[in-house]
Amino acid sequence: MSDQVHTSETSRSAATPPGHFPPVEDLVACPTCDALYQLPDVPKGARARCLRCHTVLTAPRDGAMTRIVMLAGTSVILMLAAIFFPFLELTAAGITQRSSIMDVVLVFADGPFVGLAIAVGALIVILPLARFLALIYVLAPMAFGWRPARVAVPVFRLAERMKPWSMAEIFIVGVAVALIKVAGLAHLSLGPAFWAFVALVLITAVKDTFMCRLTIWKTLEQRSQW
Repeated sequence: MSDQVHTSETSRSAATPPGHFPPVEDLVACPTCDALYQLPDVPKGARARCLRCHTVLTAPRDGAMTRIVMLAGTSVILMLAAIFFPFLELTAAGITQRSSIMDVVLVFADGPFVGLAIAVGALIVILPLARFLALIYVLAPMAFGWRPARVAVPVFRLAERMKPWSMAEIFIVGVAVALIKVAGLAHLSLGPAFWAFVALVLITAVKDTFMCRLTIWKTLEQRSQW
């Protein structure tokens, strides 16, 4: 039986029967249209979709937490490399200038733009790095089959709230647009930090495909009772 057939069957069984009102704590709201469902136990490899908008509600995978921890650890290493290694080398009129991500942040640190420096540093460095570390803290013990770490629930909730503000992807797109405009004015060389940042963005996208937030919340709830 194909995955698509499993998906359809799971979606139909996910709907709450008419006239039946389960406890509120047993209901799951669709993140897109807010439709409420009482989900059954979804087997690994299957998906439960919203009947109204077809958003995936849960998609548990075997070994997903281990993969997420490994990818988050790789992202931390790439972020540290992107911070301290040269990001870009610009040569014009015989003058060469190298810059790193820290240089981008510090260039606004003086004068009236200190707020901009704080925002840039937080959105492209601090928040993404903090979110990776938070995911490792929450998921690593459960990936080994242990009970969750202390305060794992609020830490994971904080990691989820930080996600919209982690703008590493937006930064790399902005850099790409700027490089196209500057390419005709000077000779540009991309440093190792640039490629580390590109790899970071790609790994983050892959990591998000493995993350089933509903499964993580259920695992946290179940193992917190151990």
